[in-house]
Amino acid sequence: MPEGRLSGKTALVTGAGKGIGRAIALRLAAEGAHVAVGVRRESDGAAVVAEIASAGGSAQAVLLDVVDPASVATGVERAARPDRRLDILVNNAGVGGPSPFDGDVRSDEAWAEILDVNLTGTWRVCRAARPFLPDGGRIVNISSVTGRFGVAGMAAYSASKHGVIGLTRTLALELAPRKITVNAVCPGWVDTEMGRTGIVRMGKALEKSVEEAFQLAGKMAPLGEVLSPPEVAGLVAWLASPEARNMTGQAVVLDGGQVMP
Repeated sequence: MPEGRLSGKTALVTGAGKGIGRAIALRLAAEGAHVAVGVRRESDGAAVVAEIASAGGSAQAVLLDVVDPASVATGVERAARPDRRLDILVNNAGVGGPSPFDGDVRSDEAWAEILDVNLTGTWRVCRAARPFLPDGGRIVNISSVTGRFGVAGMAAYSASKHGVIGLTRTLALELAPRKITVNAVCPGWVDTEMGRTGIVRMGKALEKSVEEAFQLAGKMAPLGEVLSPPEVAGLVAWLASPEARNMTGQAVVLDGGQVMP
């Protein structure tokens, strides 16, 4: 694989076994980074590592469950080996699902789970990674367009993604003296397993077919398309690159124009 703009860098991507995380891991490796593929199941990590290796890249699988502090500590430390260095951290691990305000106790359980993974999990990984981040390092947190507006019935998910943006801005200030940039990416609808589940759920609520639901999801944005994971990965790679050295504390929306701040 030819040298890329991330050659010589070590990156950790959480939730990298599928969807957006997998696409990010593949893209960072294609740009020349050695990628620690953070996953909860060994099989998921092995598949992505094999895919990267077959393309001529460098990667390792790291077991890392963002809701388990011990797993986070161990996973981050392993990702930083052998030089005890993490140049790039991408916090992608996340879960979705409804948490209706007028629901029963299951809504409380959904709230706790979603906040623990999406927001507290991001905090845990950032804190564990801090000793390994060199001056000029990069942190990219995956938020969502629902971190910029509310969605009825999705209180926990929306609140967690708003929280990720707030955390991003705070860490950007705290780490600025070391020239470590911290940014969030806020995708719209993305064609992943989680995204498709949400689109189908929306379609059922509106009595639409799956095909109609996908068309509706695309039409929510002026450009009229559901995103692909590699599109999100391309933005993350740029934020991790030298070209983005003076960009920090930002929540960058990638959604076909649905949100225009």
